[in-house]
Amino acid sequence: MSQDYKDFSPEKKNNLNEKIRNYIAEMPSLPASAEKALQICNKVNVDPSELNQVISLDPVLTGRLLKLINSAYYGPSTHIKSLVRAIIMLGLNTVKNLVLSTAVLSTLPKNRGIEGLNMDGFWYHCLCVGVTSKLLAVKQGIETRYLEEYFAAGLLHDIGKIPLNAVLESEYMNMITIADLNHRPLHLVENDNLGINHCTAGELISNLWKLDSSIADTIVHHHNAGDYSGENANIVCNVAIANYLSIIYDVGFSGDRKPQKPEKKVWETIGLDEDIFIEIMEKLYLEIERAKIFLNI
Repeated sequence: MSQDYKDFSPEKKNNLNEKIRNYIAEMPSLPASAEKALQICNKVNVDPSELNQVISLDPVLTGRLLKLINSAYYGPSTHIKSLVRAIIMLGLNTVKNLVLSTAVLSTLPKNRGIEGLNMDGFWYHCLCVGVTSKLLAVKQGIETRYLEEYFAAGLLHDIGKIPLNAVLESEYMNMITIADLNHRPLHLVENDNLGINHCTAGELISNLWKLDSSIADTIVHHHNAGDYSGENANIVCNVAIANYLSIIYDVGFSGDRKPQKPEKKVWETIGLDEDIFIEIMEKLYLEIERAKIFLNI
């Protein structure tokens, strides 16, 4: 049965829209150590010792890198204690990925979404999209050195839901319910009731944190990938499909139960069809468990 969110008068919509934008404007920047490390990672020729000098000043980041290299995911024969060796063994893209995820999570609010979006289910969804994006990229034959970009873009694609959930809480949970009852995608319900959706909110965060264009474009366009024609079309389309598949196969909880199926052009861009999810599913759950270290779960 259709239901309208009648409580949101134009005045209330404007007020909530302003609160969301103000909340994002007041979010802290990424830690200086992370910004410097990401700048180094983006250089053409990276000296691991230079990266070591920056990361070693951040005990949390140092601990996360050493934890990752000594985890079952990599399974080294001996315990790795050297940060430089860990950086070399992990590879630049994985280090960059971990730096980014650590910085983002340290900056985001710590509430667990008691009234609004359940954050444990939300991050599991994001992990699923990140891992699925990476596995789809493998199926496409994308070069290994680029695979981590697909994971990072998938992991952060829904980052704009964080401020909506933090500012609205019970109202946001209500919008999730309304979207479900009306069989409508959540981002359209957000637009109707707030004049802003999680893609726009995510764009504001991307600008604040100066995220790579591949991640920023994915955050903004993962619900209208068919209209995107920029340089990151493959990543954007890949994540759009990964997001859709993770929702219809009910892995984690994004708050969106009725997503729009990506149009034919999006599937054609990556050259895969919907059946691919069944093919990668067995490996998917194993990879999600391994990737949980990026969220320190």
